Amino acid sequence: MKLVIVESPAKAKTINRFLGKEFVVKASMGHLIDLPKSQLAVDPDDNFNVKYITIRGKGKMLAELRRFAKKATEIYLATDPDREGEAISWHLMRDFGMEEDSPCRVVFHEITRTAVKKAFTSPRQIQQAVVDAQQARRVLDRLVGYKISPILWAKVRKGLSAGRVQSAALNMICLREEEIQAFIPREHWTIEADLTFSVITLRAKLAQVEGKRLQLTSAQEACELVERVQGESLVVTEVVTRDRQRKPPAPFTTSTMQQEAGKKLGYGARKTMVVAQQLYEGISLGRKGTTGLITYMRTDSVRISQEFQNQTLLYLAQRFGQEYVPPEPREYSPGRRAQEAHEAIRPTDLSLEPDSIRQFLSEEQYSLYRLIWQRYVASQMASARQKQDIVTVKGGPFAFKLTATRLVFPGFLTVLGEDEVSQDSGLTGLVVGQSAMVKEFIPEQHFTQPRPRYSEALLVKDMEQKGIGRPSTYAPTIETLLQRGYAQRREGKLWSTELGQLVNQQLQKFFPDILNLDFTAQLENRLDEIEDGHLVWQEIVRDFYQEFKEDVAKAEAEMEELEVKDQATDELCEVCGRNMVIKAGRFGRFLACPGFPDCRTTKPLLQTIDVPCPQCGGQVVQLRSKKGRWFYGCKNHPDCDFRSWKPPVEQKCPLCQKYMVEAKKGVVSCSDRACGYKTTKEENGGAS
Repeated sequence: MKLVIVESPAKAKTINRFLGKEFVVKASMGHLIDLPKSQLAVDPDDNFNVKYITIRGKGKMLAELRRFAKKATEIYLATDPDREGEAISWHLMRDFGMEEDSPCRVVFHEITRTAVKKAFTSPRQIQQAVVDAQQARRVLDRLVGYKISPILWAKVRKGLSAGRVQSAALNMICLREEEIQAFIPREHWTIEADLTFSVITLRAKLAQVEGKRLQLTSAQEACELVERVQGESLVVTEVVTRDRQRKPPAPFTTSTMQQEAGKKLGYGARKTMVVAQQLYEGISLGRKGTTGLITYMRTDSVRISQEFQNQTLLYLAQRFGQEYVPPEPREYSPGRRAQEAHEAIRPTDLSLEPDSIRQFLSEEQYSLYRLIWQRYVASQMASARQKQDIVTVKGGPFAFKLTATRLVFPGFLTVLGEDEVSQDSGLTGLVVGQSAMVKEFIPEQHFTQPRPRYSEALLVKDMEQKGIGRPSTYAPTIETLLQRGYAQRREGKLWSTELGQLVNQQLQKFFPDILNLDFTAQLENRLDEIEDGHLVWQEIVRDFYQEFKEDVAKAEAEMEELEVKDQATDELCEVCGRNMVIKAGRFGRFLACPGFPDCRTTKPLLQTIDVPCPQCGGQVVQLRSKKGRWFYGCKNHPDCDFRSWKPPVEQKCPLCQKYMVEAKKGVVSCSDRACGYKTTKEENGGAS
């Protein structure tokens, strides 16, 4: 018997199909051996010696794997192809008493028959440098969390936490809030005009006065300028047509996938990764069996294997025509620290087009798979070709500009479904010397705006650009900030709470390095150097710890005790009648009676969505299932049994009069799939 250990049962089931009967595939369900939760388990005085134990509740699973390992003639460790996966395999290798140089590690980046069988032909040794990088990260995070958190418990509130990446991300959110609060809007004006050329009227922008860019700061200036222009004779002085190419975007990395899923599907980072994991581990496709649909979803690489890229070029020629194939295969520049052993996130089989397998996918799986499939295929296609028409109309010292873009060849836009350019702007008929008449002036007032609050997608983008965290940490970091009550989701944005701002201020005062984005990014780079085998992990931890322990001692001595008042609500305690308050716990925010410990009543914090229940007219609230999935239900449960996986909207379906739901960002559809009615929010009156 040959034993194969992977991380998840879904992956085990898929891989089982690809290997012969001599193989037994078992799942570890993630880490089985880790640092104990009840103690620091890192000894700074003994070269940062680490104490590992079997995770509580995982003993039976580990014992079962040991039994299989004893019977096995060969053992293959096929955990995920990243640092965490390497560390899981390392722990199992040591627990099973295997030789450290044994070629037991099997790595594949897609769960397909070809990729899995190929991986088993060349197993390798555990890469100790990769394990050391993970161990260094784990120790650094443990030191920060277990040294700072108790100080916050004593000085601010129990149940708080601090983390190396988490605190840097909180600082980014708080700094953005401070920037917004301090922002002073500045007034400015633009002037457009409807110009008539013979029989056609086009809107133009007043761009220059006496060769200088227009800068108006008041209504008076705008009105005075309009009066001056009215007396001028206008004529076309220049008509220019330029050829432009629009290149496709790179295939997805973890970060860009989370950003695009946030913008186009309205998915949070965590939801995106949960659905992507399902697509990676395998979906049952009827007679085709369970199949992994995408490559590994935790990656910062934009590389595509030459073999798959060649397959893609053949597919493009057959599916769209040779003109859609670029002259040279596409290559994209990797990030500073991209792991080039990985590939970008791509489909494993291009013939599995999203619509052809839609019947086997949930709505969420279909939407994300479609996004990934389209992005990858588009990334390998020819550029879109456009013509840009620029017309200049002058009268005295005043210059108006008219600009339009025409699509000549759609290229990759064919797949992405984008059509942002006009086909016929009317500018092509204008000629130099042609006169123009002003039909109407349109002065418009504007105010400068601060940068927006972070959405999850925007925070992930900035974290990646600043080198804060790595692909596997973006979603868990945001989830921790929300669970601890440091930030809240409001209207798709992340708002720092009073508690988050208070914790950030204390960390900024006593632990400036932890919040320093450059320092955090440099530390991430040094972890990468450990993985490359250039640095010893204990030395990196020691360098960090020397100053950190001084900061800890100072904080313990000097940080003042602060009181964060609980936010009161209108919800009354059913036991004692007090107004319940919002508390933050390990699993997020909840309602609690302020009379604790005399009264210990608690309730889930229900978030309403300002939509009446379609069945009884009560309040619709957002709830979480036992498996952690969000859904919507009536607050009057159990008297009312209304439930919906998607947020309902107030308007009813015009075809069947059933309630409608927000199917995805900007799209509203009938809750009855048999009806099939679908529209946009704008057409539906801005339903939310």
